[in-house]
Amino acid sequence: MSRDMSRALVIVDVQNDFCEGGSLAVPGGAEVARRISEHVVAHHEEYAAIVATADWHDDPGAHFSATPDFVESWPVHCRVGSDGALFHPAAEPAFEFVEAIFRKGHYSAAYSGFEGHTVEADAVVGLADWLRDRAIEEVHVVGIATDYCVRATALDSADEGFDTTVLLDLTAGVAPESTTRALADLAEAEVATRGEVVRG
Repeated sequence: MSRDMSRALVIVDVQNDFCEGGSLAVPGGAEVARRISEHVVAHHEEYAAIVATADWHDDPGAHFSATPDFVESWPVHCRVGSDGALFHPAAEPAFEFVEAIFRKGHYSAAYSGFEGHTVEADAVVGLADWLRDRAIEEVHVVGIATDYCVRATALDSADEGFDTTVLLDLTAGVAPESTTRALADLAEAEVATRGEVVRG
């Protein structure tokens, strides 16, 4: 298939802490990292741009808790400079094609990749502007977790006016109930979905 010059792939938070063995492991996270690499290696020519997002926490306040409720508060994860904040090794083949990384949540909770920024030519650039600067019209979203950061990123993508699709077989959810709610939210926002969520 030829490259679509208006389509981008957004890889959400495929980090060690969200995969098995991490402080906030999502069942199936490592498998998602592997599948994303497989997808990117096979299909990178179909995208005009491929980018990634990353949780990048320093002092995010109540987002971290010693007694987390796993809805608004969470165990410490993806702290700046930690191994847990690094991208999972299984995702490394995909990152050969990643053009920019948008880091989010330095001093607050941040679920959507559209809250993240990258530095380009000494300027701080948000994801929406970065995509528009490249005339992107369509966005595919993959990564971790279906019911939190993938959901938020896809909803914001649609809200920003991009034709948005979540490739569910390249995502994993934290829990069945919240994943079901997330899929309903995506459908209500007219975000397209393909495939089935990876189960750990």
